[in-house]
Amino acid sequence: MKKLIALVAVLLGVVLLAGCGSSSTVQTVDPQTFLTTAKQAGVVVVDVRTPSEYAAGHVDGAINIDVEAPTFDAEIAKLDKNATYAVYCHSGRRSGLATDAMGKAGFAHVYNLQGGFADLANAGAAVVAS
Repeated sequence: MKKLIALVAVLLGVVLLAGCGSSSTVQTVDPQTFLTTAKQAGVVVVDVRTPSEYAAGHVDGAINIDVEAPTFDAEIAKLDKNATYAVYCHSGRRSGLATDAMGKAGFAHVYNLQGGFADLANAGAAVVAS
């Protein structure tokens, strides 16, 4: 019985220590926090919608990398993994996919918009069409 208790204690310790070393590099933020972050020097705003959605209207200064395009992984591989990225889409589903992929690829600072493009526009984002 003592050996079983000792084994459980050791396993519990290993699990707790493993949890201490992991931290998410992706933060999901509300539109106002997103915009505040996006205004900081050096932050790259990424629109992960389709090129046609991007052309119809996007946050001023955002780059377009379509998360559902077959080239998405190759495109994000060209980016600086130590830079800070603020990522959005139409509703939050695609930005979630994109930021998960970026986190797994080793990006250090990624902000995912909770909500979508309309929420950013309503929060006062400068929107342009191309």
